[in-house]
Amino acid sequence: MNASLVLTVLGRDKPGLVEQLAETLAAHEANWLESALSRLAGQFAGVLRIEVAAERRAALEGALAALTDLTVSVVEGGAEPEFTYEFTLSVSAHDRVGIVKEVSQVLARHGVNVEQLSTEVTPAAMSSEIMFYADAVLRAPAGFDADALQHDLEALSDDLFVEIGQDE
Repeated sequence: MNASLVLTVLGRDKPGLVEQLAETLAAHEANWLESALSRLAGQFAGVLRIEVAAERRAALEGALAALTDLTVSVVEGGAEPEFTYEFTLSVSAHDRVGIVKEVSQVLARHGVNVEQLSTEVTPAAMSSEIMFYADAVLRAPAGFDADALQHDLEALSDDLFVEIGQDE
């Protein structure tokens, strides 16, 4: 029987970190299923979903803990939540403290689950004003009202632009 695990990894960014992680997983015959890896503020950060034979799990966790350049946390994978409506969301606005909190509160009120979220703060092309941009893949239960979500998000501020799209 296989164990489904989710790993979070963090370390000072440098060449070879993904290789170390991949070699460790391969040495324990763990299957790397999906991941999101990034460099943020000089740090390497990632989340991975893997499968490994149950009898190899303890040895794998020991090997991951022994990595000197990465801190790795391991948790048991869980059952996927039941959502019937998948869609994308793009948000842009003048940057301000708390914008992610405000948007995520509206999503939670509508029963929306965040599957993927990517954010960026960058100067606007024409004005050089600092802008916040977010792109997300979201899921919601049956009966979800996309128009109501858009209305509630746009009510957060006059400068917030929201685009909701059906994921293909």
